[in-house]
Amino acid sequence: MPKYYEDKEEDTRACAGVREDFKACLLQHDCVVKEGKMPSECLKEGHCKALQTSFFECKRSMVSQQYYIVMLKAFVLL
Repeated sequence: MPKYYEDKEEDTRACAGVREDFKACLLQHDCVVKEGKMPSECLKEGHCKALQTSFFECKRSMVSQQYYIVMLKAFVLL
């Protein structure tokens, strides 16, 4: 489950909630905690895959929105 704390600084970046959940999933996974592996190694093994995909999709949607805004502005200037 997502963990949100009142005493933390608020992350205002895009996809902050998914980013926090993804990070927590990796850092608390047995692959990291018990086996002592790096989070990047655990990702290659497929751990936290759903959150990784969600984070990627969120970031990609932000890029898509920026692309359409730029294209719209370019079209208006023509």
